[in-house]
Amino acid sequence: MNTLVDGAPRPTEKTRSHGLPDFLSVPQRDPKPRQRGLTHVLDKGTPIALLEAFLDTQAHLVDYLKIGWGTAYIDPVLRERIALCSAADVRLCLGGTLLEVSAAQGRIAELCRWASAAGVHALEVSNGLQLLTPTEKARLIRTLAQDFVVLAETGAKADDVPVVADDWVRELEADLDSGADLVIAEGRESGTVGLYDTRGDVRADLVEAIARRLPLDRVLFEAPRKSQQVWLISRFGSQTNLGNVSLEEVLPLETCRLGLRADTAEALTTGGRRGA
Repeated sequence: MNTLVDGAPRPTEKTRSHGLPDFLSVPQRDPKPRQRGLTHVLDKGTPIALLEAFLDTQAHLVDYLKIGWGTAYIDPVLRERIALCSAADVRLCLGGTLLEVSAAQGRIAELCRWASAAGVHALEVSNGLQLLTPTEKARLIRTLAQDFVVLAETGAKADDVPVVADDWVRELEADLDSGADLVIAEGRESGTVGLYDTRGDVRADLVEAIARRLPLDRVLFEAPRKSQQVWLISRFGSQTNLGNVSLEEVLPLETCRLGLRADTAEALTTGGRRGA
């Protein structure tokens, strides 16, 4: 039978297309283009040959690839990187710091022209440097959303900035109202700011406040560490949107989503959420 224990269809066509087995009962994952269960990868300048090899085998697991910080501005093979992602049906997104620096220097129009000419389709609007007012950020999102997919991030880069749940939720809501396609809850590459304390532990009260007020299919939680990914999947299911994942952690993350790793196996395969 091609069904899961709970009656949901097993994605046999997808697994067979990749030469994968389909005899276990695992949570069903939406095929691309997905609206939930997104995996957002942080690319810190992966050599093109390695990126091509990665996408050849794992592109079906990746929805967004973010070129971190301002590395796109100095990447000599940017157009090749963009072409690889486009061919693999992976949306490439520029890092938010590049946009923040461009805004501070009054060069947003130049950034947009350059990004469009290069073939970039998604931009991150962040305020990690805390240089934008709420009005300026909202105006940027509205303007950029006319031509780009916009991922808008809430949270500061510094670990000494107070984290107030109500303030975060209001900013995330305002970003969606301004036209952002997705809103990002800051965790950085380190996983020690914003959503997390300096030890990397999840600020559960903040996450729960976000979940109460926003549609989770529009929220992407930055979660670079396995412990953070496991916490979020265990709490919200396999269809949770997760970001700032390193390339080498994409396949391990998918095992967490499917209950094929001890950390989530019980929750997802023996009466747990199943990612519904």
